[in-house]
Amino acid sequence: SAQTITFDKTTFDYGTIKPNADGTRFFTVTNSGDKPLILSNVKPSCGCTTPEFSQDPIMPGKSAKIKVGYNTAIPGGFNKMIEVFSNDPVNSRSVIYIKGNVDANAPVAEAKVLTPAEQKEAAKAEKKAAKLAKKAAAK
Repeated sequence: SAQTITFDKTTFDYGTIKPNADGTRFFTVTNSGDKPLILSNVKPSCGCTTPEFSQDPIMPGKSAKIKVGYNTAIPGGFNKMIEVFSNDPVNSRSVIYIKGNVDANAPVAEAKVLTPAEQKEAAKAEKKAAKLAKKAAAK
């Protein structure tokens, strides 16, 4: 047997997003084989898409992420192909896609209004995180 590449999804649909919205999405790559999987290259079909990936071996049963950034300053629909090259003997070249639509009239993600109890809880969590960060910095 050998290393086998599998993806959590082969198409990431952004839906309709605002211009300059966060264009970062992640694909999860899993090695479902029994030998280390190595991603040798991740090539976007155009300069509007920027992938980031690691060439560290993905051990059998383990996963890694491919970070894909799309330039959301470009208005209109998009459907971009990204080629993923690996040492999988059967699928040495896999193709994943990102698609969506950049539209100035996209609905804005609504800000959730917190109840007083939720606000208190959030403030408490924030304080705790700050305290832990301070502790970690002191080490």
